[in-house]
Amino acid sequence: MLSDFDYESIALALYQEWIELDLFHWGLATFSDQDFEDAGLTAQDRYLIQFMAEQEVGHATLLSNMLGPQAPKQCTYNYPVSNVREYIDFCQKLTRFGESGVYGFMNHLNARDVATLLLQSISTEARQQMIFRQFEGLFPMPVWFEIGTPQSWAWTLLAPYISSCPENQTRLIWQNYPSVYILNQPNPARVNGANVWNETTGGYTNTLSTADVKPEDDCLHNKDVGSNCSPAVTNNRSIPLSYPGRQVYFQWDSPGQAIGPNNSYITDTTVKEPVFAAWVSQLNVTYTPLQDVHNNSAWAVQPNMSTYAGDPALNGTIYLLLTDEDLYVTPFNLSMLNPHVYGVALYQAG
Repeated sequence: MLSDFDYESIALALYQEWIELDLFHWGLATFSDQDFEDAGLTAQDRYLIQFMAEQEVGHATLLSNMLGPQAPKQCTYNYPVSNVREYIDFCQKLTRFGESGVYGFMNHLNARDVATLLLQSISTEARQQMIFRQFEGLFPMPVWFEIGTPQSWAWTLLAPYISSCPENQTRLIWQNYPSVYILNQPNPARVNGANVWNETTGGYTNTLSTADVKPEDDCLHNKDVGSNCSPAVTNNRSIPLSYPGRQVYFQWDSPGQAIGPNNSYITDTTVKEPVFAAWVSQLNVTYTPLQDVHNNSAWAVQPNMSTYAGDPALNGTIYLLLTDEDLYVTPFNLSMLNPHVYGVALYQAG
């Protein structure tokens, strides 16, 4: 018999598996072979995405069997993408918070046998996330440690992309925070991805947009070593996507927005106004004060933080939160931060 905590946590993971199953099939059905070829992805690459979808069948079956007859069913979804490169970036970000969301609750489960099975499935998802980074022309694994996050952070990032669910679908208890828009979110489609303004397809995941990337600024067609971002086993950029000291600009929604399946969830926070940007990466949470806070907007300086031996802690796809307190937390008790969170976003640090 699963505890309520275990049931709701596994149900969240199942919602994640269902959207991944749909997303991987959706991309292959929506975009033509030529669309993928133009993004540097071959028939073999497309088959790998197809195989990832098949992996999700196994994951969804496993979790559904754990939960029984009331297990959440597959829903209908919306994706903030209009071409293959935006699709790959969204897949890379979706698998990031899917992986992190399970790491965050796995060691808190009452059922240790369930945790073992989840570890075996989420280890596969970690490989998927790395592959999408390779498809995007990013360095495949730029960190020493991966992030584990609370359930409410994962649900906040997942729910906006669920349009509707079947009648009598199992609801989740996790909180939905307001959306945070990163106005100068680094754009991996550019040679100089840090030199950018308002090039995302929306808040929450802050997925890249290619709409305003001119050919001379597009790293896919740049042939120079260190500038080209064609799909590859590995790429190393000469110009980093982000760096310590970078001013990062935000806008955020007010709470009370209807969101998620059938607009049946409402964004909520107990924070009146955010005071800090919390940079959550690897083993660290580092806070920098928000500047020029007015009309649901502000900016903050990207911190210079490391894990050990000078390893830059801010790299890869990280979590950027707006909070009202610079609370000390560890990787095991990040949920202590939840009452102090205003909004959650993904930041493409590297």
